[in-house]
Amino acid sequence: MTQLLATAVAALGGKERSGQLQMATAVAHAFDNGEHLAVQAGTGTGKSLAYLVPSISHALSDDTPVVVSTATIALQRQLVNRDLPQLVDALTDALPRAPRFALLKGRQNYLCLNKIHNGSAADDETPEELFAPQAKTALGRDVQRLTEWASTTESGDRDDLKPGVADRSWSQVSVSSRECLGMARCPFGTECFAEKARATAGQADVVVTNHALLAIDAVSDSAVLPEHSLLVVDEAHDLVDRVTAVATGELTATTLGVAARRIARLVEPELTQRWERASASFTAAIHDAPAGRIDHLDDELATDLTALRDAASAARSAIDLSPSDPKAAAARAEAVASLAEIADTATRILASFAPAIPDRTDVVWLDHEENRGTTRTVLRVAPLSVAGLLRTRLFADATAVLTSATLTVGGSFDAMAAAWGLADAETPWSGIDVGSPFEHAKAGILYVAAHLPPPGREGTGSTEQLNEIADLVTAAGGRTLGLFSSMRAARAAAEAMSERLSTPVLCQGDDSTAALVERFAADDVTSLFGTLSLWQGVDVPGPSLSLVIIDRIPFPRPDDPLLSARQRAVAAAGGNGFMAVAASHAALLLAQGAGRLLRRVDDRGVVAVLDSRMATARYGGYLRASLPPFWATTDATAVRAALRRLTTSYASVTSPSSASDASIG
Repeated sequence: MTQLLATAVAALGGKERSGQLQMATAVAHAFDNGEHLAVQAGTGTGKSLAYLVPSISHALSDDTPVVVSTATIALQRQLVNRDLPQLVDALTDALPRAPRFALLKGRQNYLCLNKIHNGSAADDETPEELFAPQAKTALGRDVQRLTEWASTTESGDRDDLKPGVADRSWSQVSVSSRECLGMARCPFGTECFAEKARATAGQADVVVTNHALLAIDAVSDSAVLPEHSLLVVDEAHDLVDRVTAVATGELTATTLGVAARRIARLVEPELTQRWERASASFTAAIHDAPAGRIDHLDDELATDLTALRDAASAARSAIDLSPSDPKAAAARAEAVASLAEIADTATRILASFAPAIPDRTDVVWLDHEENRGTTRTVLRVAPLSVAGLLRTRLFADATAVLTSATLTVGGSFDAMAAAWGLADAETPWSGIDVGSPFEHAKAGILYVAAHLPPPGREGTGSTEQLNEIADLVTAAGGRTLGLFSSMRAARAAAEAMSERLSTPVLCQGDDSTAALVERFAADDVTSLFGTLSLWQGVDVPGPSLSLVIIDRIPFPRPDDPLLSARQRAVAAAGGNGFMAVAASHAALLLAQGAGRLLRRVDDRGVVAVLDSRMATARYGGYLRASLPPFWATTDATAVRAALRRLTTSYASVTSPSSASDASIG
């Protein structure tokens, strides 16, 4: 393993890194011994190479594929477009044969040729209008472009379409696994893009996928991924949330309306009318109900859910799935899929209230979501925990390596291991932190503004906090990524800073996030303020980013339905619900946010937490232990002086790489 890694590193023009070697050795040992492994590998370790090299080696020696799952499209693309092709070139001569790799996504990510040629478009326009040569609407024009693209694309993969299209447009030319006719029945089965991708994956040594498809494979009765016994989960800090999202069911007026349109010509009028009555009554009930977790199901909503479930089941049973005509078969498959999902979700919600609260495994809540001036009401049901699901359906049959730059919470792997279900698994597990090539104590400062008043509940910064932000950004000469707990706080701070500062301030929502990050990275004096997606999704090395501001400890909202229910369950079992759920959630996000600062070895800067509780509260030490080992201080004067020195050093050099001589301390 050591020699293979050395060969790969040399061929790729890299340098040997002790953390990378330690990780690769540990991954190979885990695969050999069938033990689960959690690896925290800081930015710059080269962790993808550290797991890909032993994965390729084991796949070829054991003649069984290794599945690699990621949370983000960006990492998927890095693996498939850069890392794996380079490794194949580098290692082929040292291996029995050239390794094969493939990318596999969920069926809805691929064009459906049957839906394009024989399908029934939903929404407000007929198939004739959508697929007409001279489409009148934006939706129609998108579908026309997608239809033309279908005849030229080799992959049918949505991510290969440039420029992309809105979800509504894509839904006209794709199907879910439930809506799919199946390869044997579909007239385009042999040409199907999704089936081709699955066939390619079936022959691969390394199969790259995403956490959502990994979750679908775990909960599905039929295999979605190739049979495998070795699994690598990169960006593993996101696994629980992604699996929870897949396991969450929801009912909305929109989904009921789509089902109504799909069954209109397929069932008898009495069943259509029964469906419309049940849908209307249910929609009215949730529209008028308050948002929040539902611990007790009232009689009215119980009656409406029962009527909805029974109406969906009756309509589904009445639809004939035997017609040989492809267009008729596609329309029926879509209708049945809609009805089945609604009936299953209604059944699950009703069943969730049967046990007493301490014994429940599902959480039900209502949301009223505002989007572009309209309100969307959603009734949701989600698992209280996915630990059991992961333990029995994901990790019982495959040896797993779970890795990320941020996995330890409060300095320990225990919280993540419990959330993944490893703590109670029969297979042993271990956790290692291979460190980082960065000298955090010399390259970065952790500044906690202990003199500020604790943040209030109003969601926007106090006058003192805004003054602090202005002073820090001024000292940094811009170059600031502001991470806020809410969009309201981010906008308020951005507006205030735009009036007070001479350097530009961008705010998330002004443009696409990708475009804003690109503008931020391109201009050294620009600052970017935003919320959750920026905490985890920004990679800006060099002088464009020397200050990360975190407005408050990112505890979940007290009224967050799922996390508050999990907190209550921990407390009911005798544990500390706040520390196990709220503090762990905050610690992981803090680590992710702080990780935006140092992206290469010559980066320098400050992480400023403007929440005095980080210094004064009893849980402050736990949160600080989750962060990289920066030099820590509460001295505002010293921090501003350090930022000014860094700004001066950047201004005096002719290239970003020269900034490595600057001292932040």
